[in-house]
Amino acid sequence: MSNNLFNKLQTSLKNSSGIKISPKMAIILSLFLNLLLHTFAIAGKENTNRRTTIVFSTLERSGYAFDIYTLPVKPLLPTVAVSDEFKLTDGNSVNFNGHFPSTTSSSLFPNHTINLMYVTERNGSSAIYLDSVFSGAGAGSDRRRSALQIPNRVQIPVVGIHESGGRVSLKDRPNLVGEYLVYVSTHENSGVARASWTAVYSTHIRTKSTRRLTPVGVADFSPAVSPSGIWTAVASSGERVWGGEIHELKTDIYVFKTRDGSERVKIVEHGGWPCWVDEFTLYFHRESDDGWWSVYTASLPENGRFGVDSVRTRRVTPPGLHAFTPAASITDKSFIAVATRRVDSDYRHIELFNLETNEFLELTRPVSPRKHHYNPFISPDSTRVGYHKCRGGGKRLILENILSPLPEISLFRLDGYFPSFSPNGDKIAYIKLPGLYVVNTDGSGLRLISSRNTFSTAWHPKIDGLVYTSVGPTFKSEDTKVDIVSININDPDLKMKFLTRGGENNAFPAVSPDGKWVVFRSGRSGKKNLYIMDSIDGESGGIHRLTEGPWSDTMCNWSPDGEWIAFASDRENPGSGSFELFLVHPNGTGLRKLVQSGVGGRTNHPWFSPDGKRIVFTSDYSGVSAEPIANPNQFQPYGDIFSIGLDGYGLERLTHNSYEDGTPTWGPIFMKPVDVEPHDDGSRCLFDDSHWLTNTITTKRIQCS
Repeated sequence: MSNNLFNKLQTSLKNSSGIKISPKMAIILSLFLNLLLHTFAIAGKENTNRRTTIVFSTLERSGYAFDIYTLPVKPLLPTVAVSDEFKLTDGNSVNFNGHFPSTTSSSLFPNHTINLMYVTERNGSSAIYLDSVFSGAGAGSDRRRSALQIPNRVQIPVVGIHESGGRVSLKDRPNLVGEYLVYVSTHENSGVARASWTAVYSTHIRTKSTRRLTPVGVADFSPAVSPSGIWTAVASSGERVWGGEIHELKTDIYVFKTRDGSERVKIVEHGGWPCWVDEFTLYFHRESDDGWWSVYTASLPENGRFGVDSVRTRRVTPPGLHAFTPAASITDKSFIAVATRRVDSDYRHIELFNLETNEFLELTRPVSPRKHHYNPFISPDSTRVGYHKCRGGGKRLILENILSPLPEISLFRLDGYFPSFSPNGDKIAYIKLPGLYVVNTDGSGLRLISSRNTFSTAWHPKIDGLVYTSVGPTFKSEDTKVDIVSININDPDLKMKFLTRGGENNAFPAVSPDGKWVVFRSGRSGKKNLYIMDSIDGESGGIHRLTEGPWSDTMCNWSPDGEWIAFASDRENPGSGSFELFLVHPNGTGLRKLVQSGVGGRTNHPWFSPDGKRIVFTSDYSGVSAEPIANPNQFQPYGDIFSIGLDGYGLERLTHNSYEDGTPTWGPIFMKPVDVEPHDDGSRCLFDDSHWLTNTITTKRIQCS
């Protein structure tokens, strides 16, 4: 060991402990340190070599582009106009679920005209921001102009990844109480399949110290803090494992002390989205027995002895329209704000409901009749109502970088579905219904390969440019006309070669690593099972059945070493819609279950890592992360991206949101973790409202006609 190293080591130890070490001990320590450094160097080199990328899709998410807006409460209609609407957020990413802090809370921050607390998804992760915005208070200024035109903005990341040590994934309704922020996070594993990870936390703004307010093993949603800050109300599913509800979670309303989560008690059975008007009155929503979503009020006893038996509830909004996500004013108790879906509208809007006259006043419909508006909130002085909606215009990212919990994996959301990487990782094939596209991983060279209705993609590992897909309608019965085709993207005519004939729902091709075979799903026997055929000539060149039974085996993928085929199956409960992940050798032996998402759960779309040691997939293992009615349409209000080892251990959750994430793929290269080239396809804000809500509106229209 050099004298220099010896001196540094001796000095370091002496400074830290006051102990002078001998040269012999220093040599021993030096050897130990060198061994550690060598080990870390090898690990670092191996880690670098293993750097990869996962790309996945999210239902309709790339079209959201939400910003938060506000309209004045008074003067009331019909004087409200487009010019009265004021955009509060800055047009960066997706901004939603706002909250106007009270004057006492906002004293923590610069005293500007408007203070706004909200959730934002910028920079690849969820965070809570506070914006203090000058809204043109100076002489000759226009209060109604866009916030983007105002140079005076103070923007503070209040709680996010960096402020919380990487622990926070945020969903709904942040509340500022003095110097504390109360919010929802999903960073702690519930430990139970299909039990939501959603819990309410409190973080001190200055120190960033954080306390969990929700009991372990319980799922809480949509927190609301009482005007005094003493109580917090939540919609809670308790310890119940999620049963698969697609629109209403059947939550109950609980209250507890905001300071520490103590004195927790249930006050309302069947209710969600609580909001306070004073210390003893709150509003909430639920689906009523007549099928209409309506707002209710709960009156709490002033003696503080809260409970289901001591709290009186009453329906507030009438049948004939859906009304939900209420917001109350603490200074003007004559009205509430609600989101509505009316029989004569295809969009949800914000309306004011006069509690004295029982009349609705439309707020957003005259301003932007053909946009959805979500989750109203009212300013402390009751002069304005806030909400979020899609801002429209702009360009969509082809690949949006998402902050990955694993530094060796770069994570991206694709503006499309069923992605797959070319063998060398320079291209991605994907589906943008109804067409098949290919794009370079840097966003260049975007090409439409086929305009036919296709789904699922895979590349031949040996033949340059050869892509496989399924032609026909998605997710249909066994006898639906769907066939496997191959297309060489380097051929000028892009001719399709049909590898299956007869169309008995042949889908989800995956090619063996030697390039000789394709495994796929087929309904040719009357049930969806797995088959293997020749990769060039298709079933005419040789085919054999891999699985057999009265169930659905589907969504298959071949391991890089050729030893395993991963697939999703409902074989443990055929026809139930419940899917698990299984592994089987290509010769049909070694069948074993890898992942189960609880009774009735869904785990789908497995894909092997390039080294074959892990599998990425989508699953409802973590349940629901927010009340579904507060979000745009998700056919299944769940679905996050996970990975797991082939031994069934090492489950890792990669995404945390309230969207439907799916169809992941795992690529052989490490893409730089930055957004990839936007493109303009003119489809901003064309996403749907919740289909189950639209279906009830359609039914009511038919009944009324």
